[in-house]
Amino acid sequence: MSTMRAAVITAPGGPDVLHIQQRPVPALSGPNHTVRVRVVGSALNRADLIQRAGHYPAPPGVPSDIPGLEFAGEVAALAPGVTRWQIGDRVFGLVPGGAHAEYLTTHEDTLARVPDTLDLHTAGALPEACITAHDALRQARFAPGDRVLVHAVGSGVGLAAVQLVRALGGIPFGTARNAEKLTHATALGLETGFVPDTSADGHPSFADAVLAATDGRGVDIVLDLVGGRYVHEGVRSLAHRGRLVLIGLLAGRESPLDLSRVLARRLQITGTVLRARPLEERIAFTQAFAQEVVPLLADGRVRANIERSFALDEIAEAHALLGSNETTGKLALRIAD
Repeated sequence: MSTMRAAVITAPGGPDVLHIQQRPVPALSGPNHTVRVRVVGSALNRADLIQRAGHYPAPPGVPSDIPGLEFAGEVAALAPGVTRWQIGDRVFGLVPGGAHAEYLTTHEDTLARVPDTLDLHTAGALPEACITAHDALRQARFAPGDRVLVHAVGSGVGLAAVQLVRALGGIPFGTARNAEKLTHATALGLETGFVPDTSADGHPSFADAVLAATDGRGVDIVLDLVGGRYVHEGVRSLAHRGRLVLIGLLAGRESPLDLSRVLARRLQITGTVLRARPLEERIAFTQAFAQEVVPLLADGRVRANIERSFALDEIAEAHALLGSNETTGKLALRIAD
């Protein structure tokens, strides 16, 4: 097969700029450890929406107009020198773009083996949420017993974080826009949830509730997928020597900070992204995922949370739904049957 179906961003704009087109199947070239994967399942992420709008260009060497960061499928071809995989192996992982197509290529060490207990459509909705949450916990030096506050706890990453914290021996807390999202997270192990109070000045307020729920101690780690003034409240929620990992900026790029609190409590604030990391770092977080998270997926201690599944032809509808901010969990894409 020389061509494939792909979701293509035809111009910056809304969901209507996405069209299914025929594109060349990505080539294998030279002894460079490259694997071609026939994609079966994938899912949507915020980065896809931002790229479609023209604000998040793909890194060099990645298709500039085919979105998609996560996938599951079967190994279809191997470049010379690849020894890790065989044709037909079931694999999943992350790429910097191009996953919303029938084929993609990636380095052999950025793939993990899909457990036999998972079908490929389900597996395609797991890598981004699980790797993002797991990598952030690693950066925060998570240890069993840690109390972890997760913002946007009803999102795909948020629900993965709750399950990972619980499975690894921690205590997950979370914030969400409404009680329904907290109820969903509670069923997966959330200890206590908070709907931020915005009645006073329109800004989120939750730190006092977090401190009350932790007997005044605060949490050891904040995983912040929201940004904006959530950072200010997150800092107020941290215990002595607490760590805040900033993952997303849905609420904006700016936040006031009480720097005296950062100093007095010896707090650490870390920013993180996955897509722009160099190959060696992408290999590192994939291998950590394979060793520490995939076994939890295999035995069901961590599982996918798919709100709805769309065919590739329905990708514009999926983008519109994700952009509504009314989803809980992941929106999956069926690339192939």
